[in-house]
Amino acid sequence: MTQERARGRRDPDRRERIIAACLDVIAGSGVAGTSHRKVAAAAGVPLGSMTYYFSGMDELLREAFARFATSVSDEFERAMAAARTPAEARAALIALITDTVFDSHRDLVLSHELYTLAAREPAFRDLTNAWMARSRAALERHFDPATARMVDALIEGLTIHRALDTEPQDPRTVAAAVDRILGGA
Repeated sequence: MTQERARGRRDPDRRERIIAACLDVIAGSGVAGTSHRKVAAAAGVPLGSMTYYFSGMDELLREAFARFATSVSDEFERAMAAARTPAEARAALIALITDTVFDSHRDLVLSHELYTLAAREPAFRDLTNAWMARSRAALERHFDPATARMVDALIEGLTIHRALDTEPQDPRTVAAAVDRILGGA
């Protein structure tokens, strides 16, 4: 048994810590500024253990972004599943846009880093496509497919604005935008 495998048994959460640290590094330095060295330091693991757990940066980025997208999708699905009436679905949408999904600047940055990476690297589009499909499926609990697609695009656009605007997002503006789309639903 190698020394690394023996250490791995004493540190069973190391792989998970590396993935979590990778997201933190991406949030602080962007994908372009993320390296094995920075992630290892943030995770508190030896640099050599990075290649034990991941074949390269692409695999680590894919795992990290998959975790992030899954956690956001899970939260989104829970919110939409909890809505029982059209009014509750509307309220859930507004809450998702204004403060539930991407409730931190970190999460807003991570989402945009993933979008940018997927736009440049087709291999990462499967993550964004799966994420969008889960979002639309959650929305389709309450809305027809065309409306769900429009609402999904509204959510994406308004979260971009929330990430970049220098003024706080006005929930009344979000509610008006949601109502305009849902008016035909």
